[in-house]
Amino acid sequence: MSAGASPAPAFAALGDETRWALLVRLGDGPASASSLAAELPISRQAVLKHLEILRDVGLVESQRRGREVLFRPIGSELSRLGRDLQRHADAWDRRLKLLKRAAENGA
Repeated sequence: MSAGASPAPAFAALGDETRWALLVRLGDGPASASSLAAELPISRQAVLKHLEILRDVGLVESQRRGREVLFRPIGSELSRLGRDLQRHADAWDRRLKLLKRAAENGA
């Protein structure tokens, strides 16, 4: 996810429980698709497809180490996504407070 890019694809990717679980797991440290598949009730191929989606939206990167490819989250992108979400949450809080105030004043 590059600066200024819409966060929608990343949020959509994270809307899948398996991709969320993979990202949470990768927060504990880099892992290969094989080791992730051993921890989850899905195949290595399915893990790879989910990791590819996370990589395509810029939330995960891969690095070859010998015969293994290790995946890790991209912290800066996750932080940026979190800031985007917080900014939207703050805007909604402001709107809801205004709506509450208007309702309480009978407007």
